[in-house]
Amino acid sequence: MLHTLSALIRSLLPATFTEDDRWRATCATAAYTARVFASIGIALFLAFTFQLQSPMSAATTVLIVANPTVGAMVSKSMWRVIGTVIGAGISVAVMAAFVQSPVLYFAALAFFVGLACMVATFLRLFRAYAAVLTGYTIVIVSSPAFAHPDSIFLAAMGRLSAVTTGVVVTAFVFMITSPRKPTQVLSTLGDAFRETVRHALSFHAAESTRSSPAQAADAMEDQMPGLENTSSTPAFRGLPQPLYDSRGRLLARMTGLGPAIEYAAADDRDMQARVNRLRVGLSRLTGLIVTYHPYWLNLSLANGASCQVHLEVSETLRQILELTERPDWQNDPHPISDCIHRALKKLAVLERQNPSPTVLASLDNTRDVLGQLDMALSDITTRRPSRASFKMGTYLEWPMALRNGARGTFIALLAGLLWYVLHWSTGPMLMMFVVAASSLLSTTPSAAKTSPLMAMGTALAIPASFLCHVIGLPRIDGYPLLWLTVCVFLLPGVWLQFHPRYSIGAFGYAVFFTMMLSVTNPIVYDDMTLTNNWMTMAAACVLLVLVFRVILPADHRLDAARLVTSLTRSVQQLAAARQNKPILWAAWEGMQLQKISRLMMRLSFLDESVDRKGYTDAAFAALSLGRLIVRLRWNAGHTTLAPSAHAALMDALTSFKTLHQAPEQTAAKLRNAADIISTVPHPEDACLARERVVSCLQQAAYIITSVPGFFHRYGPLQLSPDIPGANAGVTVAVPHRNAVFG
Repeated sequence: MLHTLSALIRSLLPATFTEDDRWRATCATAAYTARVFASIGIALFLAFTFQLQSPMSAATTVLIVANPTVGAMVSKSMWRVIGTVIGAGISVAVMAAFVQSPVLYFAALAFFVGLACMVATFLRLFRAYAAVLTGYTIVIVSSPAFAHPDSIFLAAMGRLSAVTTGVVVTAFVFMITSPRKPTQVLSTLGDAFRETVRHALSFHAAESTRSSPAQAADAMEDQMPGLENTSSTPAFRGLPQPLYDSRGRLLARMTGLGPAIEYAAADDRDMQARVNRLRVGLSRLTGLIVTYHPYWLNLSLANGASCQVHLEVSETLRQILELTERPDWQNDPHPISDCIHRALKKLAVLERQNPSPTVLASLDNTRDVLGQLDMALSDITTRRPSRASFKMGTYLEWPMALRNGARGTFIALLAGLLWYVLHWSTGPMLMMFVVAASSLLSTTPSAAKTSPLMAMGTALAIPASFLCHVIGLPRIDGYPLLWLTVCVFLLPGVWLQFHPRYSIGAFGYAVFFTMMLSVTNPIVYDDMTLTNNWMTMAAACVLLVLVFRVILPADHRLDAARLVTSLTRSVQQLAAARQNKPILWAAWEGMQLQKISRLMMRLSFLDESVDRKGYTDAAFAALSLGRLIVRLRWNAGHTTLAPSAHAALMDALTSFKTLHQAPEQTAAKLRNAADIISTVPHPEDACLARERVVSCLQQAAYIITSVPGFFHRYGPLQLSPDIPGANAGVTVAVPHRNAVFG
């Protein structure tokens, strides 16, 4: 009876109260909102007590720096103060240089705003806020002093005081009330390790089911017709849909783990000492995930002996999953590492038993997987890493940064000239919004896509500000009521900030609501000024969308094509590097993974006519091609090949210089080199090295011929959408095109 009554009550309640995950998320959001409101109350009270010129700036600072993760909040606060100091200094210098020339002043101001937007695009995580704050602090400091230039220094000090007050209060409240668990990141990283192993196991377990040459031949006969398939979704070597779904979930999880590691390092000294190794370990795990693409095992279908390789790896991965079920496995990873090394020894035995290129293709690939898994295990479990660990490089996407810089420069110059030419009494507010919004949008993956959301959130703040001034503020006779009134109107913006769909709009609503709120001590009501401010903000929202979506829009197809070209050129540079130059694979792979992550994001903005899944798999295949090049370079420098075979291998590496112009020609040269090397007689102790080289050359040629549209400079994505063939798949051969006549 009680069970039935409980079930009836749960069925009547909303899902938020009945589902455990949603209830925990609601409680976490409520706790974060309460901390933000407490910080706003204390910061606003101190701003009034210190009699700061703009007390609401302290509340705005709280809204900008607040973050559920203490490490993120600390990092964000530190960089916000740095950006404010730099912006205040630039503001004073520009005002002093062009005090009697408004047009030159606005030009200089627009230049620095554009520079700040460009730098904000380059920087990672909350380091970008230093550039963002530099951009719009210049405007916030200089706007009130435009009519009285002599007061610019006092305005800068007032702004810095308000920001510092908000930062210190937010840090104090959150560090006291927030649970600080930097070790939770290590546990999450361990779970990601297990999920990566499980993903690899599902792949190898499927391949190991072909236990005989007959089954392998049947599978090859079924899939070979896909080679002639010219559709955008070729059937050949397509992965099962569950593997695609698993890969997508894992990649999204890895993307979220990157910032979590950075934030934990900002809050814990032990994590700070390990942060570089953890970054490398996360990159290795991501590289393992993207290893499994449709073009990975191209030769294993031709010989059932390769199934034994996958069977051995499957057993090893199952043992690793069993070993990682222990709660303290991250404190003692040696049993897992020993298991991996035992598997590597067994693979070496299989290599000597059947040294054919078809088996070596699977052996080399799986050996790389196990080796990378062992190194990733070491990276995420080493407690006291050595100082010799390298830092992962950051990919700088110059086209996107230059476009954001141009947007910031143009919108700041346009707003300044509108203010100057029209003698707009609220011109300073117009400039403050457009500069602040463009600076903040520069940190988003797609400023053009998020600008309407930012404008919409700000537009919703206009009626909220009107209601607050008309209904709330006139009835206030003390500070507690002021604080409660402000919190009531800020509640939607603060609550929805971490909802993926509404986050940008909610952030714009909360931040710019406080900017429009004319709260001073004492409060003075001026209906004409308030109305003018609201109309100015509405015009600023229109101006923001106009610049970001109409005048300087984004071309996601062109951005994706540039990333594809960058991946191809990186493969070419890897092959063309000097033989005596050491190749740090983890650093090279990490850089390409950043490009692939951005490529996947750009592809998600395109319509279904583009072969998005094909381009994603082809990008992963480009990483495999780079790994094959590294193997070929190692064999060229560390194995004893016959002089003619060594010369053919070097010619094969040289042939990659035509990869971007004629990928089919490169593949033909690789096959020709493989044929030459396979026929050159070698001593018995060098035969295995010869077969390894032949295997790598055959795999590289296969990858290139499988996705020629990805590597070719006139591939489908490189063409304008209205050109015939622009929506072809990456597996389709690219016809010859003239650079001028098409």
